[in-house]
Amino acid sequence: MNFDYQPSANHSAHTQSATPPAGQADGSQNNKTRFGFKATDLIVYPAHGVGQIVAIEEQTVAGACLEFFVVYFEKSKMTLRVPTSRAAKTGMRRLSDPSTIQHARRILGQPPHKPRGNWSRIAQEYESKINSGDIVAIAEVMRDLHRRAASPDQSYAERQLYTTAVDRLSEEVALVSGMTEQEAARELENVIATEVRRSA
Repeated sequence: MNFDYQPSANHSAHTQSATPPAGQADGSQNNKTRFGFKATDLIVYPAHGVGQIVAIEEQTVAGACLEFFVVYFEKSKMTLRVPTSRAAKTGMRRLSDPSTIQHARRILGQPPHKPRGNWSRIAQEYESKINSGDIVAIAEVMRDLHRRAASPDQSYAERQLYTTAVDRLSEEVALVSGMTEQEAARELENVIATEVRRSA
């Protein structure tokens, strides 16, 4: 996956700009580590998935000088400016370590959980798990929706949730495990398929 920064006019979320980040040209600023992160770090932002910190910059807002991580998301071509002091509160984190990835794989290999209640509530629960940025919670969504993924009865909303879960999970697994996203997605779906065959 290539995270070379290319500014996009399609920006939405937090504080954004369609112009190249000013902090990117400031070497002294971007060599610093702030709240455990530095420029070039790959991170996961809960609502958007994997991104890269391309700069750390300062802006004056309402007379106060604020510091931001400038995060670029290659898939959506979006740039997000996250206040450095609030990064932890937003749920921004480093990529999962291999042991957490392995735990997510084990979750995929478990029997699916069958939630109770109406679909609206269930969908909200799945969406909340996906947007939590928690790779294990995302694995649970992928596992639970997999059986219906190929079913003609699956709703559009279910398909969208499943696809988003697969995309988020495979993107992070690919980067940590050194494979392409397509390879990661196939591997993860094979883990579930093996459990389905075993329990059939």
